[in-house]
Amino acid sequence: MPDVFADLVGQDEAVDTLRRAAAAAAAVLRAAHHPVPAAVGPGSATTDDQDAYADEAEADGGPGAGADPGAGMTHAWIFTGPPGSGRSVAARAFAAALQCVHGTGCGECPGCHTTLTGTHADVRLVVPEGLSIGVGEMRALVLRAASTPSGGRWQVVVIEDADRLTEAAGNALLKAIEEPPPRTVFLLCAPSTHPDDVSVTIRSRCRVVPLRQPPAAAVAEVLVRRDGIAPDVAQWAAAAAQGHVGRARRLARDPEARKRRDAVLAVPRRLTGVGTALDAASALIEAAEAEAEASVAEADAAERAALQTALGAGGTGRGAAGAMRGAAGQLKDLEKRQKSRATRAQRDALDRALVDLAGFYRDALTMALRAPVAPVHTDTAALAEAGARKWDAEGALRRLEAVLECRAAIEANVKPRIAVEAMMLSLWRG
Repeated sequence: MPDVFADLVGQDEAVDTLRRAAAAAAAVLRAAHHPVPAAVGPGSATTDDQDAYADEAEADGGPGAGADPGAGMTHAWIFTGPPGSGRSVAARAFAAALQCVHGTGCGECPGCHTTLTGTHADVRLVVPEGLSIGVGEMRALVLRAASTPSGGRWQVVVIEDADRLTEAAGNALLKAIEEPPPRTVFLLCAPSTHPDDVSVTIRSRCRVVPLRQPPAAAVAEVLVRRDGIAPDVAQWAAAAAQGHVGRARRLARDPEARKRRDAVLAVPRRLTGVGTALDAASALIEAAEAEAEASVAEADAAERAALQTALGAGGTGRGAAGAMRGAAGQLKDLEKRQKSRATRAQRDALDRALVDLAGFYRDALTMALRAPVAPVHTDTAALAEAGARKWDAEGALRRLEAVLECRAAIEANVKPRIAVEAMMLSLWRG
């Protein structure tokens, strides 16, 4: 079985940093458990392993002659990089390496396995389903993270999309990072360290691990090796997904995802007037809504059924009806959370469509400039070349900027329909 970092595609420098930090963290635990080196009998099963991990940690300034056993390790980390670079994959893999009984992220021990499957008692995963992470959730998380690790290693808090922290939630997290419990590690994932994504004060107390967009060849290799996808399909999907591993997998395996992409890439030739531009905007919004509804419907139904059962739905005993009447507030709170999750899912689906559209206009721009680079969408290269001849480089650039401005507007909470309609009109006018 490969180790925990095997799925972190094209990030050799980051993997090396995390391996050294995990070895240093293991050295910290050994130093705490055995502050004074003692003779170990020849029958010990851990002597060779401990020596090997100590050597690994020492290479990064870890425990050596008078060295600090914690060198190379710190209590707070930020993983940054573009979408698809593997921020959350890196954070989870590092969490597994910290919980590894060998301190290396072997991928085989219970610590690695339970962390990667999301069942480790000392690893908290914060995956925002809505548009933001609130202060109440963060305070509860920080409180739990301050407890002593049940497994004797580390309490690890992984916050995916840390850029969605509200200001109050960020302040609650900052207090914990400023005064961290001795065995707690915070792993934050964000697009960048810009103040719009992560506050300056939180950034100043964290070690940053920058990730890059993995090359298409590396993504294709993973799809072939791990998912058993045919090499030609993997190469096409990796290029079309622009280095986003998860999206490449969906394109390679899901016919519906390919149909949605085809519909998006048909937009440029549909824009013949104001009416068609507005129709294209409506079609794009409705497709995103349908995709989002399909993605959350099963989870919504399961959550509602579980809550109703917990509240006594179907009960026939005395007071069952009264209990259900008193549960209206809890059901309303659930519906509110589900609505927020659906909104986030819709925006994510729409953003994927806009990324595909931006790739098309990028292809037109590079063709107009005769740049020696491969197209993102090989299956629409002829259409992009026709657009390049019609619009020239300046026109292609204006259209690409319109798509990017639409993405930024939606991220800034402009209503998606308004932002997409404005984009479509800009694409038509050029």
